Amino acid sequence: MIAILNCDVRLAKVMAEPIRILLQTTIPTNEDDWSIFRFSMLQDYLATLKDEAGNSLFEVTGRDYESNTEDNDPVLSTLDKSDFDELWLFGIDVGDTLTEKDIAGINAFRLRGGGILTTRDHQDVGCSLCGVVDIGKVHYFHSRNPNPDESCRCRDDPYTISISWPNYHSGRNGDYQKLMPVQPVQDLLKNPNSPSGDIQFFPAHPHEGDIGIPPNTLNAPAQVIAQGKSTATGRKFNLVIALEHYQDAQGNVPGRAVANSSFHHFVDYNWDIEKGCPSFVTEPPGDGLKKEPRALEDIKTYVRNVALWLAS
Repeated sequence: MIAILNCDVRLAKVMAEPIRILLQTTIPTNEDDWSIFRFSMLQDYLATLKDEAGNSLFEVTGRDYESNTEDNDPVLSTLDKSDFDELWLFGIDVGDTLTEKDIAGINAFRLRGGGILTTRDHQDVGCSLCGVVDIGKVHYFHSRNPNPDESCRCRDDPYTISISWPNYHSGRNGDYQKLMPVQPVQDLLKNPNSPSGDIQFFPAHPHEGDIGIPPNTLNAPAQVIAQGKSTATGRKFNLVIALEHYQDAQGNVPGRAVANSSFHHFVDYNWDIEKGCPSFVTEPPGDGLKKEPRALEDIKTYVRNVALWLAS
C-alpha cells in the first residue's frame, strides 16, 4: 500500500508541474574536458519538450562538480533536501570524486523516490559511482568492482592502446551502432516513429564501459534491456540496464534507475561532431549520424522515455 500511495503522489506531482531534472558531472568545470557544457544538446532538447497542452514537461539544470569548504559538493551532499525529481549523473572522474557525504545525499535522494540515470565510460572512468546503492554494483570497472565474469576482463578496442578494459568498440564517435533490444522490448526502447516501433540506433563510441547484473547482490529488480555488438571483436555487451521500484525493510520505495555503458550516448560530440571535443580525443570521427537522421531521432526518443520513466 505504501508503494501505491507514494506512486500516486509522485504521478500527481508530475501532472501538476514540470519534472525537475539535474544534469550533473563528477568533474569540476574544465573547458578541455567533458564538462557539462558539452551536454548542451541534451539539456536543450529536454527543455523544449512539452505536453499536449503546451506546458513544459521538464525543468532542467546542468552543473559540474563543486567542492565546498568541507570538500563535499553542496548540491549532491544535500540532494535529498532539494526539489529535484531526477538526477542524471555523468561519471567522468577517474578516481573517488564523490565523497561519502555526496554518496549519502544521492542515496537518500533515491530512497525518497528520486529517479537516477547513471553513466560512465571505459576502464575506470566514473568509478566514483561505485558507492551508490544498487546502481554502483551494476557498473563494472577495471580497478573497482570488475565484471565477475573473468572472460570479460580483456581488451576489446584494439586501436587506442592507452585504454584498457572494459573498452567495447561500438564504432567511431559521430557514427551510430545498431541496438539489440532484449525481448520482450521494454517501454524505454519504444519509438512509435520507427519502422519497427522500437529504438534501433544509439550513438557509437570507440571504447564503452561495462555494465551488468551481479548475482544475488541487488535489492532492486534489474533487467538488461539493450545490448550492443563490438565492431572490433563481435562481442556482445550490455548497453542499458533498468532498475525498478521496490519496497525496502523500512517501507521506503526507492526511485527507478537506469545505467548506461557510456556517457557518449548523451554528449554533444556524439550527436554532432561539429560541436567539438576535448584535445585529448585523438580517434578520427565518423559521419554516420549525419547520414542517418533516424539515429539521432532514436537517441532523443530514448532520452524522453527515460525522463518520463524515471519520474513515474
